[in-house]
Formats: sequence, C-alpha cells, structure tokens
Amino acid sequence: MKHYLINFAQCVCAFAFLVNTQHILADTASETEAVLNWAENTYPALFPGHKATQSINPWLFRFYPETGVYAGVNINDNNVYVLGGPWNSATVVDTLSNLVSFVQNSGGNSGISACNTANVPDGIFYSQSGNVVTVSTNGQCIPAPDISDPTNSNLCVAPQQTNASGVSVLSNNTVTSSSLDGITTTIPGFPNPFQSIVDASASVKHCTINAAPDSANLIVNSDICFDITDSISGLLSSFPLDGIAVTPPVTYASTGTYSSQTVSDCFVTDAMTISDAFTGEVWIKQNDTFVKVAN
Repeated sequence: MKHYLINFAQCVCAFAFLVNTQHILADTASETEAVLNWAENTYPALFPGHKATQSINPWLFRFYPETGVYAGVNINDNNVYVLGGPWNSATVVDTLSNLVSFVQNSGGNSGISACNTANVPDGIFYSQSGNVVTVSTNGQCIPAPDISDPTNSNLCVAPQQTNASGVSVLSNNTVTSSSLDGITTTIPGFPNPFQSIVDASASVKHCTINAAPDSANLIVNSDICFDITDSISGLLSSFPLDGIAVTPPVTYASTGTYSSQTVSDCFVTDAMTISDAFTGEVWIKQNDTFVKVAN
C-alpha cells in the first residue's frame, strides 16, 4: 500500500500549484465526496462498498483493498486520479470541476432533485434519470436507520419546498422480492413470523403535502439490504419466543418500487405517515388518527 501511495504522489508532483485558500479547500472536499460517492454507486466492480475519504497532503483519496484501486483528488491541481487495478500508473480521469458538473447532470448523490438525501444513512446511494430514481446499498448490508423517526420509512423524502404548492402526493412501495437471513424457526411447518412483519413495514404508504408538482410521476426503484440484528435482538430479549433461533447477523434484503399519485387530501388516505414539504410538519397514524410528531 505504501509503495502505491509513494508512486501515486511521485507521478503527479510536477503538476502541483500554489496551496489553495481554506474556503477553496472546503469546496474541494465536498466536491470530492460527491464525485467519489457517485463513482462507488456507478462502478461498484472497481470501487466496491463505501470507503472513508483519507487525507495525505496534497491528496483526498479512497482506497479499495478488494480491487487494489486508489481514487482521489490532488488539491493542488484539482484533477481526479485513479491508480491500481486496471491502471498501472496514476491516471488523470478529468478535472474535478468537470466531473462535478457531469455527476450533477447524470444523477449522482449530489444531484438528486427528487429526493432529499442530506440525512440518509451512510451506504445508501441514489441516482436519477428523468423521473426514475434508483436507491441502492450496492450489495452491502448497512445498519438499519432509526425506525422511531417516521420519515425513515420513506427512502425518497420530498425535498424542502420554498412555496406551498397545494399538491398532495400519496406514495406506495411494493416489495417485489425479499429475504430475511439470520433468524429461523425450529418448529416444523411453522413459518418465519418476522418475514411478513418486515415486509409489511417496508410496504408502508406515505403522503406528502405541498409536494413538488412533478413528484406524482416519480418512480423509485430500490435494491437495499439492512442489518437489523440490534432491533431483532432487542425485541426478542423483551418478548422471548420459543422455537425462534437467531444467528447474527440478521439481515433483511429487498427490492421494490415506489409509485405515486396525486390525492385531494392526505388526511383521508390510507397512508401511515404524512409530511409537509413546505412547513416540515410530520404526522403518523395512531389508532386510525393522524398525530403530529414533528415540525
């Protein structure tokens, strides 16, 4: 690894310019994150999994030990480089600014107009093409989000709106395939009780008030895997069940499709959660009544 890093630095040191200001460095760091996130999502065979960005002046880079590939930005010349795997020497891909523009126009995590991805858990990646959004964990099982937050039931949270659009949109997720691993029943002929429970949770309906006018035509395809070991272990410790065997990790993988339609009033739908994209208010259905839980 050290040998590659030394070669990486030596091959491009001739391109170094004056050290940028702290403001420019901050912009470079955020743009580097956007480009590397997009690369992981778009080319998982070369950049598998989500890796932390490391900093060794003048480099911001990520290393993928599975493929032996480095990908990073030289903050002196603002070019994006790759090394390792199919690249025997440090190779310039393009300038950082050009790649940022490309990512924003092609649907990387930094360019998703249909979904607010600011607070999504690490390891969830988004891309958008027209009215179709793809949500993926790149074949990895990541820690499940906090289900006590009702907005986490929706993988595509509506972006904050600056005006009250008056448009209400009901979204419904259909699970097309799923698997629950790590928890089994030892009673012959008795089905796994948790499979249907988790599938039902993944299929929850959500309604958005003051949604973007074009969000009713949105299609969200998901291919995700969550590690739910902590949630299941906590449940079984509180309510132990005979005949249930847990072999960590407990993971839930599913594919599904969200579809949306306009409605006249979110509060008369069969949605389980409601959010207002303009005011930020959130409601959850309790005993057939919507109760506001956030603002």
